[in-house]
Amino acid sequence: MNELVYLKNNEAVCDSLQVAEKFGKRHGNVMRTIESLKKGMLKIEETPQMFWKSFYIEEQNGQRYPKYIMNRDGFSLLIMGFTGKDALNWKLQYIKAFNQMESFIKEKSTQTWVETRKAGKLTRKAETDTIKKLVDYAKIQGSEHSEKLYMTYSKLANKMAGISKRDEATVMQLNNLSLIENIILHVIDTGILTGKHYKEIYQDCKKRLETVKDLAYLESA
Repeated sequence: MNELVYLKNNEAVCDSLQVAEKFGKRHGNVMRTIESLKKGMLKIEETPQMFWKSFYIEEQNGQRYPKYIMNRDGFSLLIMGFTGKDALNWKLQYIKAFNQMESFIKEKSTQTWVETRKAGKLTRKAETDTIKKLVDYAKIQGSEHSEKLYMTYSKLANKMAGISKRDEATVMQLNNLSLIENIILHVIDTGILTGKHYKEIYQDCKKRLETVKDLAYLESA
């Protein structure tokens, strides 16, 4: 839903690596602060867990390094003393992000969300079946990497709907995604029937979706 806070085990969390980056801190220093907090919390009875050790892979060298995942309480405790030029701005952005994710968690437990997600899976299957036809069609036209079309169209649909993970999408985003996927399968079917090149079909999809996106924006303005 957003890049600051994400869903893990049905709880809104963030991580030390990104907190360090956003607040302009050295990650090693942030890790030491968290470890100090954890030691202090052990001395206080009935303190709920707020930090969980995890790992990430550094892209530059492929090495595995530790980081901490934290919930809202852990984040609040950690950044309580953070100061600096942009500290207040990032504190407010994280508060907003946590509020949005926690609101989504409540929405996800509703029957409306469950039914919308279920309906979306049916639309997704219909789109996938249509893309399968496009894959075979592209092979006939000489494509050597037509299997990548599944990922290409999935990325296009998700981007247009403004989501990264379908299980973390709101009801509105899921409905938008279903609309987008219905448009995609219709454009693909039409393109195949009219004998268009598979690359042209993709461009047609993008143009149609951009038009729909612009219209939706005008209606909501």
